[in-house]
Amino acid sequence: MIKLHEGGVFYENGKITSSASISANEARKNTIAAQILASHNISGDENNLKIKFDAMVSHDITYVGIIQTARIGGLREFPIPYALTNCHNSLCAVGGTINEDDHVFGLSAAKKYGGIYVPANQSVIHSYAREELAGCGKMILGSDSHTRYGALGTMGVGEGGPELVKQLLRDTYDIKSPEVVLVHVTGKAPKGIGPHDVAIALVGATFKNGFVKNKVLEFVGDGIKDLPIDFRNGIDVMTTETTCLSSIWATDEVVKKHYEVHGRPEEYKELNPNGVAYYDLMIEIDLSKMESMIALPFHPSNAYTIKEFLANAKEILSEVESEAKKKFPKCSLDLVSKVQPDGSVLADQGIIAGCAGGMFDSIVEANYILKGGNVGNSYFSLSVYPTSIPVSLALTRAGVSADLLASGALIKPSFCGPCFGAGDVPANNGLSLRHTTRNFPNREGSKPGEGQVSGVALMDARSIAATAANGGKITPATEVDYEYTPIEYEFDKSVYDKRIYYGFGKADPSVELILGPNITSWPDQYELSDNLLLELTAVIHDPVTTTDELIPSGETSSLRSNPVRLSEFTLSRRCPDYVGLSKAVANEEKARREGNISEKLEFTLSRIGDTKSLAQNTQFGSCVFANKPGDGSAREQAASCQKVLGGFGNICYEFATKRYRSNCINWGIMPFTLAPDTTFEYEVGDCVFVAGIRDAIARGDEEFSAKVIRKNGGVEDITLYIKGLTKEEKDILLAGCLMNYYKVKNN
Repeated sequence: MIKLHEGGVFYENGKITSSASISANEARKNTIAAQILASHNISGDENNLKIKFDAMVSHDITYVGIIQTARIGGLREFPIPYALTNCHNSLCAVGGTINEDDHVFGLSAAKKYGGIYVPANQSVIHSYAREELAGCGKMILGSDSHTRYGALGTMGVGEGGPELVKQLLRDTYDIKSPEVVLVHVTGKAPKGIGPHDVAIALVGATFKNGFVKNKVLEFVGDGIKDLPIDFRNGIDVMTTETTCLSSIWATDEVVKKHYEVHGRPEEYKELNPNGVAYYDLMIEIDLSKMESMIALPFHPSNAYTIKEFLANAKEILSEVESEAKKKFPKCSLDLVSKVQPDGSVLADQGIIAGCAGGMFDSIVEANYILKGGNVGNSYFSLSVYPTSIPVSLALTRAGVSADLLASGALIKPSFCGPCFGAGDVPANNGLSLRHTTRNFPNREGSKPGEGQVSGVALMDARSIAATAANGGKITPATEVDYEYTPIEYEFDKSVYDKRIYYGFGKADPSVELILGPNITSWPDQYELSDNLLLELTAVIHDPVTTTDELIPSGETSSLRSNPVRLSEFTLSRRCPDYVGLSKAVANEEKARREGNISEKLEFTLSRIGDTKSLAQNTQFGSCVFANKPGDGSAREQAASCQKVLGGFGNICYEFATKRYRSNCINWGIMPFTLAPDTTFEYEVGDCVFVAGIRDAIARGDEEFSAKVIRKNGGVEDITLYIKGLTKEEKDILLAGCLMNYYKVKNN
């Protein structure tokens, strides 16, 4: 199904070769990705890019913090179209009035600064961007990791909020020119195969080995031409889970029709590699060999064919249970009991939702599979969330919604909740099958600290429908005999015109922002001191630590506009002692600033030098060690919550994603890494001292000789690294965070 090829290849007129008439360096410029990046780069340097985006998108977990930060930096108006969607904090009963307070703030901000405001349940963030913002050759920046519109000829990049702040304040997105990976698509998908099958197979082949990390995926090949636009979008949005930087696809008549249907034909243009193009790596996808797939808890890369899973269900589910026990000692996840005497596996729930699953074609085909059958009246349930009101309206007019309701499925509003743990939470020990983007721990809404745990397996909508029709027994859609006639999608923009506030270019400074009681400003932060002392308040040796573990999603999202209250949940489902330990360190730092040195701090400093002099110019903060932190969401709170609690450093072997590392830098958290052969055997309570950190960052040093002071007073040497900082990133770290940087720069 998927083949990975190390080494570069040339591509010309649909043919792949190992050599060409021009050099690799010249041919690199001819990829679609390179052409788009070059047209948005204002640096004048093809290797060090400074990107200006065409548009931006944020949802209601992130836009309040972004706008609050930009205000501190001198925001006057939105310089590019900026859509504020309300698809995450849409359950307004959770947290009292505070979710709707965020929405009211968002509308007032759109009026004041000239933004686009998409009310709750009108559309999920990425559906709206596909419908109204994407365009061939454009670039869109989003404060959500699944900002991917490559199938529409648009390079989407998902980053933490501070990167959007930079664009709002007319700065740039600065990156090294990324490598580009050729994704060569051939063959035709068998009946019953959907985009999630292809996506899960792709993630399974590329995530763990880091094959495409921070690179751009470029999809070309004859296999694309037979794929409907929803199928392409469904694969494309999941490229985030490979840890690539962005994606782009060759465009054709199918893409042209998308823009025509959505009333924006001028946004189409043909995109193809220009002449001879060079790619750093290659992935082959043969659609004809695709099988129905399942990604088991707790990651989209935990991929199996459904046939393979069913043949080895007890063994595979036992491994999932073992992983759960390591992560959540208070819980006992029992999935093996789902295996029936006849070898079938019963699921408890099916969900088709969000930017990956809630698209028109997937819901239509799922309905054909389920048609004439029913969900049944036992434990299994099926919920369908169309991705936008226009999609819901089209499904209603086509009779699809009526058929689904008649089969026992529930039709629910456009909402991202099932993807991050705020909707359709299953029972304890439940197994939920979801056509959504992620199945990280607790993404289904469980609370392991309170003994609650369940699991999510990702599957395509087609196989979920087949499972529903089979009484909840997991069933690949390729084994179901069904008739399917595609329905032409008709986009009705009038429903948006009646509800969406289109304010770009209409900023009104006289409008007052409406600030509910939970919308608070960021606490004051301080510039970097001469020396840095870090106490380890969390030490995590898991292979990968997700942003959901760093700051839980789900109902805690209600507190996203209150930095101090939200910080109380930092690492709460992974390291419950972290918040208290970090607060204690922060209190000692506060006392130090006031001239009062605690006995503990005095003892630690005495092990490395003169206590009195060191106490005057040594910043004391907390620190997280994790092998590979930051996989998953783009939300900046994974870093900002650490900083609010007095965090000044992360130490790791590598960062799982660029966006999490950028979030750390933008919040003044030192992104330290270790050499691969370094053994990190230190414990919570041990401290790391870096002398002369301020001067070293200012000089551009990348290697730091540090000391580890053990709790018992022992001192050991360790070498830390911070590689590849841009000048702006150095200045941000020196200032203490991005807010401080802009306070000086723009005011």
